[in-house]
Amino acid sequence: MDKPALKRVLSGVDAAFLYLESKEIPLHIASVSIFDGPVSFERFVASIDSKLHLIPRFRQIVVPAPFNLGHPVLEDDPHFDIARHIFRADLDPPGGEAGLEALASRILSERMDRSKPLWDIHVVEDMGGGRGAMVVRLHHSLADGVAGTSVMKALFDATPESSQLARPPRFHPPKKVPAYQLIDALRNAIQGTLDNLVASQATLMGLADGLSSGRMSEALKELLRFMPELAAANERLPFNQPCGPNRKFCWAQMSFAEIHDIKKALGGTINDVLATILMRAIAKYVRAHGETVAGGRLVRVICPVNIRNGGDGATHGNQITFLPVALPLDCRYPARHLHSVSARMAVMKNAGAAHLVGLAANFIGAAPPPLQALFWSALSQLILPVPLFNLIFTNIPGSPDPLYAGGRHMLTSYPHVPTGYELGVNVAVQSYDGKVFWGFTADADAAPDVGTLRDFLFPSLEELGHSAGLKKAPPQPAARKPRARRPAAVTLPTPIAPPAPVVIDKQPAPAETSPSPAPEPAENEPLTEMAQMAS
Repeated sequence: MDKPALKRVLSGVDAAFLYLESKEIPLHIASVSIFDGPVSFERFVASIDSKLHLIPRFRQIVVPAPFNLGHPVLEDDPHFDIARHIFRADLDPPGGEAGLEALASRILSERMDRSKPLWDIHVVEDMGGGRGAMVVRLHHSLADGVAGTSVMKALFDATPESSQLARPPRFHPPKKVPAYQLIDALRNAIQGTLDNLVASQATLMGLADGLSSGRMSEALKELLRFMPELAAANERLPFNQPCGPNRKFCWAQMSFAEIHDIKKALGGTINDVLATILMRAIAKYVRAHGETVAGGRLVRVICPVNIRNGGDGATHGNQITFLPVALPLDCRYPARHLHSVSARMAVMKNAGAAHLVGLAANFIGAAPPPLQALFWSALSQLILPVPLFNLIFTNIPGSPDPLYAGGRHMLTSYPHVPTGYELGVNVAVQSYDGKVFWGFTADADAAPDVGTLRDFLFPSLEELGHSAGLKKAPPQPAARKPRARRPAAVTLPTPIAPPAPVVIDKQPAPAETSPSPAPEPAENEPLTEMAQMAS
């Protein structure tokens, strides 16, 4: 028997997404796309079929190791059929984006079938309004957000003309899946342990270099300022509730140029601006649920960080670590809020927090695969008094140029990030073709009103734009003139003078979320050093 190619062996991080998955935690990434016209199903399927040789993993199935002695491997599927991966889908009446949100929510609630390659595409040929749509899913064990973006670029076209290959290479599937032998599992386990130990050593050397350069030392001093809030017990947000299997998915879009202009005017990074918009939206959502954000209330966020060297985003698998950061909710002034978010992001990044998380992952990956499988499976069942963090927020750089499918221009690319445990809402952002696309994934029971949270993004953007001098202050309703109330008609034995008019104050109460037009205190104070955040 041929030995399994080492490149087909899943890494410890890739395999963890298989070990962690359960009915309540489907672990796939996805994108919901809308096109500028109806999509021809047959033409699209033919185009994808001609390109599958560019993505070998799309024709491979996951084969577990005997007794979990090694991580799973990917082998060519002897029963591969593209008809098992691309499906026609219809929207419930009346269709449109609401119908597409409902369809995407149902699809994203389902676990992927491990008996076939772990990807699928649902095509809505006509969603109404002269548009088509697609929901593309890919299991997280095969790709992270950056690799998933590269997959999308490979599957879709760079021009309106279809790039279907006339004679793609012929696929010769094996007669059956090769048996995964015990000796192969042991060899791959040893190799994986050595790889993780080498990666751990490289991470430690990187941390040592950072300390010697002085940059990390300064960041660690800055970190001391935030230690009280980092050491404080986490608090549940309204959506931090145990999750079931059903998901709700909704989205929003913004102009990338507007986000960039706010960054240019107020400082920070694009990621800082997006995170601030989200924090202000969450603060509004918390207040709408009758809770307070006063007293320095925080959101503990996990931000995935790409650790690829160089620009090869097409590298398969997961090459990410995670940046933990506590971001404030209790901040009245938008510009000051951005400065607070930016300072905390920069300090945590410069202090090497993401490297420390990666180092812990390397140590876990160096353990024997059976222990890793046991660890991740137990973690998926762990119930704590309060969650360790409140949500995942990921920012994925997408294609700056338009993409096409079957000659149709892809207008949107709303990203989905999985959720589960007690993370009732997770948020993904993707830039594409001059716009910023938000995707909110929520547990249907923990956050049935996730659309309200999404809607709070827009006043939060307006507030930052006003603070940056890019927008006028939100107009206030004109005060109505006091009117005299007419006296009630009564019957009296003798005429009397009518009562004096009663003045009614018709002034509306000021909205809680409207920023004060007065200059923000300390808005232009110099910030601590802010590093550019790679998503």
